[in-house]
Amino acid sequence: MPIVHLICGATGAGKTSYAMSLAVRVRGVRFTLDEWMALLFLPDRPEPPTLAWAVERTARCEAQIWSLASEILARRLDIVLDIGFSRREHRDEARTRAARMGAEVKLHYLDVEHETRRDRIKQRNSTNSGAYQLTDAMFEWMERAFEVPTDDELVDAMILGD
Repeated sequence: MPIVHLICGATGAGKTSYAMSLAVRVRGVRFTLDEWMALLFLPDRPEPPTLAWAVERTARCEAQIWSLASEILARRLDIVLDIGFSRREHRDEARTRAARMGAEVKLHYLDVEHETRRDRIKQRNSTNSGAYQLTDAMFEWMERAFEVPTDDELVDAMILGD
């Protein structure tokens, strides 16, 4: 049975780096939402960017990712989803979708300290790696929005720390 690997962690936890290495290990197909958003929409982003603009485009990307994921899972291949999963509701929706597609789900939670993550974001911003530039205010907003997985979600999960 194919597995949908859900990569979960707060901003700066290293989700994308982990997703890349996991996809190689499991011979799965990786989907990283930030890469889709940067490629498809970053050049057209309004200044200043608005939450409504980002939410609508994120939803479009996720719909396409799930459409492709369905085809990949039908071929019995694993997928690695690096699309945030900052809220319990989002993780539950992914679990439900994966089950409807006949796949198992494995949560991978990257539990990394606040200061380590903040330092990583500052480093990423300074290298101008093509990822979104996050201000301190954006980081703190995302920090408050993140919902740590509950104990019942972490049963059989892969938990990684600093």
